[in-house]
This record gives sequence, C-alpha cells and structure tokens, in this order.
Amino acid sequence: MKRVLAVWGWTMAVLVLGMAGGEAAEFTVHREGDKVTVKMDGELFAEYLAAPKLQPPLGPIVWPIIGPTGKPMTRAYPMANQEGERRDHPHHRSMWFNHGKVNGYDFWAKQPIRHREFVRVEGGKQAVVETLNDWLAPDGTKVCEDRRRLTFHGDPQCRMIDFDITLTASQGPVTFGDTKEGSFGLRVAETMKVDAKLGGHIVNSHGQQDQNAWAKRAEWVDYYGPVDGQMVGIAVMNHPASFRAPTYWHVRTYGLFAANPFGWKDFGASEDGSYTLPKGKSISFYYRVVLHKGDHQQGRIAELYQAYAQEKKELPPGSGQ
Repeated sequence: MKRVLAVWGWTMAVLVLGMAGGEAAEFTVHREGDKVTVKMDGELFAEYLAAPKLQPPLGPIVWPIIGPTGKPMTRAYPMANQEGERRDHPHHRSMWFNHGKVNGYDFWAKQPIRHREFVRVEGGKQAVVETLNDWLAPDGTKVCEDRRRLTFHGDPQCRMIDFDITLTASQGPVTFGDTKEGSFGLRVAETMKVDAKLGGHIVNSHGQQDQNAWAKRAEWVDYYGPVDGQMVGIAVMNHPASFRAPTYWHVRTYGLFAANPFGWKDFGASEDGSYTLPKGKSISFYYRVVLHKGDHQQGRIAELYQAYAQEKKELPPGSGQ
C-alpha cells in the first residue's frame, strides 16, 4: 500500500510540473549549523534559518526566497536593510509559522519558538527540511511543540514550497485564541504590494480582490506584482485535509500575506474561532506556496490548486478536525 501511495504521489507531482510548464529540476541541500541552503540546479532557491539572530527570537523562518526570475520575492527587513523597503512590523520575517494567542501568549510578535533538532535534510528530485520545535512561555516552560516539513520542488518556470506542520499539545491542553495575528505568514517583496501602486494585486479562489480578499475564507490566494520590472506572483494554497480548510486569510494591501484558521471574530464572524487542543492530541496544517511568473491566470493557479487538492495528506492519530 505504501508503495502504491508513493507511486500515486509521484504521478501527481509529475502532473503538477507538467501543468507548470517545465521539467523537474535537481535539488541540493547544504546544512551549516542552524541554516540549510537549498539550491535548484545549482542556483539559490531558499534558506531555512532555524534560529535567526534577531530580536525578539521568534523562531524559524525561510529567507531569502528566490523566484523563477532569479529575484527575491519576500521582504528582506528585518534580516537585512534594503533600500526602498518599509521597515515596519519587524516580526514579519519573510516566511514563518506562529500565532498571536496560544494559552494567552503572543507567539506572533513576542514569544519564541525554539528549534530543537533537524529530523531530515535531503536533496534529489526535491529538497526536504524537517524539524522539531518547542513553543516556550516567558518562564521558559514548553507550551506545545511542532513538527514541520518543508518540501522544495518545481521547475525553472514555477517553484514550489510545501509547508506541512503538526502541532501537538505535549505538555497539557493548548488553546489557540481568536486573533487576526496568525498564523502561516509571508511578507511579499516591497514592489509587489498593492499599496506600492506598481501593478500589484491580491486575488483569491472566489475572485475577490485586493482589500476585499481580507478576512475571507478561500482555497487559495495569489499576491502578484512586479519585481525588478517583471510580473511575478506568490500563491498560497490551503489543502482540503488541513485543519479548518478552507482557511481565513489575513492578507493586506501593504504586503502581509497570512493564512489564519483561528481568527474568526477578528474577521467578522459571529462565532469565536478559538480552539482547545487536548493534551496528547495534534492538529495538522498543509500549505503549498507557488512562486510563479505573471498573474494568477498566467500562473494557472486554479489548475495547480486542483492537482494539489487531490494529493494525499496523512493526519496523525487523534488529530482534531
């Protein structure tokens, strides 16, 4: 059965690459301390920083992230100061996962998620970085833990990062509170943001655009705009097996791009989106980040989502849905 699923998964991967319009690439990884560098056909794709030297030390990030035109597609600040970038929200760090209310603690902007260990780092037809991490309260005690797996794949026309994460209430019950400040986030390149008025736009799977895409549930959202004179886009897809899919989106015209399954009331819903995970139980989230050329139509995002949605995702035993 495992062999059948593996073949099926590889077939779907080939289908996605075929839809993107290119051929599979070769991926290499190089680990040095708490940093893993991922290259595609010898060119830099991304770096996983398990413990970036930033204050406050909020946790692992992915930066830089290089798109199919060879240019960075997320903001450099606060990891680096780049001319022309707005230096606001220093907790928006390229690509990350955390949440603003976890047992009352603010992991979005204050509390650290500490890297514990690398479980898997390997290259080949795709690159995989898998880690274990601990979410720490102000006194240093562990609130919960996560296991995250990042898979880098794609081709010269369309690069992809699958971000799969399982949160476990290892120490006791964990409540994820209703707040807009969460959870899987990116901060797009400064020239891409809608507010730059350079041609950037937001569009979701229901056709809602720009500010109208904020606080809406959708299967995917695409944020596209120019980088170094070329139109490119970042699409984030929420797999149907993900907890509370389709998620709400905390996506802003100033460049924040986040999927948030807990911020219901903050997004205008009548129900509270808080969720308490019992001790020993887990929940899992699955996202695919697609770095593409052109807008959402040229990037064929709707078609790519349909292929992604058919891929099998395994949930841990007892996970709450």
